[in-house]
Amino acid sequence: MRTKVRVWDLPTRVFHGALVLGVIGSITTAQIGGVAMEWHFRCGYAILSLLMFRLIWGVCGGRWSRFKAFTYTPKATVAYVRGHHAKADPSVGHSPAGALSVFALLAVLLAQVFSGLTSDDQIASAGPLVHFVSSAWTSNATWYHVTIGKVILLGLMALHVGAIIFYLLVKRENLVKPMFDGDKEMTSATPGSTDTGATRSLALAILIGCALLVAWLVKLAV
Repeated sequence: MRTKVRVWDLPTRVFHGALVLGVIGSITTAQIGGVAMEWHFRCGYAILSLLMFRLIWGVCGGRWSRFKAFTYTPKATVAYVRGHHAKADPSVGHSPAGALSVFALLAVLLAQVFSGLTSDDQIASAGPLVHFVSSAWTSNATWYHVTIGKVILLGLMALHVGAIIFYLLVKRENLVKPMFDGDKEMTSATPGSTDTGATRSLALAILIGCALLVAWLVKLAV
């Protein structure tokens, strides 16, 4: 008998959707350049707020959104990659491969945002924190932000989308649907994530706090 289990709580789903929009907006405005760079920075601030929220939510969020729920040993990860799903695949939440993708994306996005805060193109756009670091740091941060970091991010995004398509076409598993409705059908008793008005209010308070902290950080340059 198949039963629905709440895997992704609403805050996690909103985070995921907002992050996708933020990253797309950031990449698009960077390509346009000129006056669009103002929105590029705004997207960056929004992404930083979301990432800070996710780091906190990864500790106190819903059961399957917590980092400990998808932190695997190297042995379990290797077993999963080799196809030993019965031993390594939890059948709910992030798989070992999915977990690696999540952690990699979070790390690269954080590096990209922080490098952007201290970047300066020497023409019209400069990060709000360039005055707090050395010229050498700014030069390296700018180089990383516009070359290496961007390439790595685009590569990880491509792999992420490719994995979703692979699961859909080959494994016949829709990974996108649960990110919209939060539920996944299970064949065995599985504990779900807490997703109540109280937890959603907590998530909103955390997000607002993160946004205010980012706003304060940006104003340091004023």
